[in-house]
Amino acid sequence: MRARWITRWEPEDPGFWEREGRRTARRNLWLSVFAEHIGFAVWSLWSVLVLFMTPEAGFSLTPDDKFLLVSSVSLVGALLRLPYGFAVTRFGGRTWTVASALALLVPVLLAAVLVRRPETPLWALLLCAGVAGLGGGNFASSMVNINQFFPEREKGWALGLNAGGGNLGVAMVQILGLVVLATAGVARPEILPLLFVPALLLSALLARRGMDNLATNRTDYGAYRIAARDRHCWTVSLLYIGTFGSFIGFGFAFGLVLQNEFGKTPVQAAALTFLGPLLGSLSRPLGGRLADRFGGARVTAWTFLALAVGAGCVLIASAVGSFAAYVAVFTVVFVLTGLGNGSTYKMIPAIYAARAESAVEAGDDPAEARAQGRRLSGAVIAISGAVGALGGVAINLAFRQSYQSTGGADAAIGAFLGFYVLCLVVTLVGYVRRPAAERADRAAGTRQPEPATAERRG
Repeated sequence: MRARWITRWEPEDPGFWEREGRRTARRNLWLSVFAEHIGFAVWSLWSVLVLFMTPEAGFSLTPDDKFLLVSSVSLVGALLRLPYGFAVTRFGGRTWTVASALALLVPVLLAAVLVRRPETPLWALLLCAGVAGLGGGNFASSMVNINQFFPEREKGWALGLNAGGGNLGVAMVQILGLVVLATAGVARPEILPLLFVPALLLSALLARRGMDNLATNRTDYGAYRIAARDRHCWTVSLLYIGTFGSFIGFGFAFGLVLQNEFGKTPVQAAALTFLGPLLGSLSRPLGGRLADRFGGARVTAWTFLALAVGAGCVLIASAVGSFAAYVAVFTVVFVLTGLGNGSTYKMIPAIYAARAESAVEAGDDPAEARAQGRRLSGAVIAISGAVGALGGVAINLAFRQSYQSTGGADAAIGAFLGFYVLCLVVTLVGYVRRPAAERADRAAGTRQPEPATAERRG
């Protein structure tokens, strides 16, 4: 394939941005959103396929087996995010978007074959589900690519829109699953994965015709090594476990939880599971916008407080046995995870942009300092995306263990509540307030500004 490369890209230059930058960046953004949307849908495919695997369809899978299947998808998707982040800078956003879309034909075709065979052993289903994790890697490559196209002042909106459009793939596959269940029943599960074959081909074609490769967006392993030694990389990753990990983990598990907690049929569960991921996806760009306006740390802190309250309300709804309240509160939790996803990701470029400005004020070369900020920002976006996705694995394994140990989901929900409180404390101490450690860093001449300063400038 003959790649189309852009050799000059200066989004922080107002003249360049107005003349040609904005138009090019937005074209790449919309095509990236579509490709990532399909990737997320394929990644989430097995969260719906397990609803088809009932005794009536000839399957003998236990709830433990089903939670293990969706956990394997989450795990592979999380592990692939970092290499996918490397790949897009190595091969270019246009080239990698085409290649990664075509690669997803493998898991959808495998799924179409295996879900028609109830005698398929669990290990084969686990392998097939794991291959669908390729779709999870698309998020990291897409976010790293789009991060380089936009200026700092618009990254909250652009990254939020890109991620939110991708996250909508979770709701989309669940809506399609509901349609298949309602029309063909559990006997025709292969219809669902086959629906994605033309969508993947269209995604690859559109990316090939309309996207660009940035010559300035190259693999920078040195930036990853520096980022891996930076505490902000790991604290932001922890926060992203709480926001995105919750979104994708609940998205994969919610249908199974409704079946196990309230005895709902596959159609009844599928009729409700899409709403939370849909609203959570739509709220992600709003989280980015709010972060642009009020600061990512403040929005993130309020989000974790609300998530903790939401988890407590889920426990109350479970205790009183109210199905309506249970679904309603969980839907609100999904919305909150979307807001937190947008605000947490906005924190990353804001922190490193402020660090660059501090270096400029201390006498460093402006162009070099800002380039270094962008280098670290891209690396941390890739690392935190990979680490955060592991939260989805943890949530599904927590549900599995909770059902094994107690026969219900309450123990897992209680653990999530405790984790949200931990994330709230980390955000308040590390980013909303002025931590002594950052003041010591500045006094020692490291030129690392306080995260609160980063948020004000972001």
